[in-house]
Amino acid sequence: MNPHRHTTVIQPAQNWLAINWRELWEYRDLLLLLVRRDFVARYKQSVLGPAWFVLQPLIMTVFFTFIFGRVANIPSDGNVPHSLMYLCGLLGWNYFAQILQGSSTTFTSNANIFQKIYFPRLVMPLSVSISALFTFAIQLGLFFVVFAYFKLFSNAGSTFSLGWQLALVPLLIAHSAILALGVGMWMSAITAKYRDLTHLNQFIIQIWLYLTIIIPVSSVPAAYQTLFQLNPMVPVIELYRLAFLGHGEFDPTLYGFSLALSLLLLITGMLFFQRTSRTFADTV
Repeated sequence: MNPHRHTTVIQPAQNWLAINWRELWEYRDLLLLLVRRDFVARYKQSVLGPAWFVLQPLIMTVFFTFIFGRVANIPSDGNVPHSLMYLCGLLGWNYFAQILQGSSTTFTSNANIFQKIYFPRLVMPLSVSISALFTFAIQLGLFFVVFAYFKLFSNAGSTFSLGWQLALVPLLIAHSAILALGVGMWMSAITAKYRDLTHLNQFIIQIWLYLTIIIPVSSVPAAYQTLFQLNPMVPVIELYRLAFLGHGEFDPTLYGFSLALSLLLLITGMLFFQRTSRTFADTV
């Protein structure tokens, strides 16, 4: 028997531009453990527990419907019920936001762990993106329950239907994860050095939410629609609405721009994240 068969040698990376994908695979057990921790621990000590996965989008939907649909009288796409329009938008947004929130605090939230043991730091944001899929699945089930209610018991049932774009939902999920991880790793690396900027994270996410969900592209003046869709999450949400409601504006060029920007942010974010991880434990 080879006495060095199970020996692991840890040494500093020679180039922060290099990402050791084999090492990430070797730590897959840790990745799965962190996925379980993220999902279970989120509401473990709360009164309602996992029910918050359902209540949070419902409460936000009721709020948006009343304030923006009734009070502000913002029109919906194709006379689709406002509740369905906002719930569909939140379905895509919540997955994106959960990854962004979790990955943007990777260094500041795990400083004690990073100082004590070694593992590939990219495991942390990757675990967040995987655990968020469970929340997405639960909220997708909620959407279909509300969808069925309006379809069967509402006079507006004929104004919406599932579209062929439903086949693109896996692409939309991957697109959202790529964009969220890219932005989140940039924010994590920046806040590792400038800790006070962590207070801006939630503010940025809230503003981004309102700029993405509230107004459908069809209600934006034609002169500003292109500018409006330069927000990389807008084409994604519009495709969600096309897939689940049959209404939405889709511009292949602007969607391509969003996807290209997301990939650029992911690649540069991972490299910046890698560079920061090399020295973070020494500066805490």
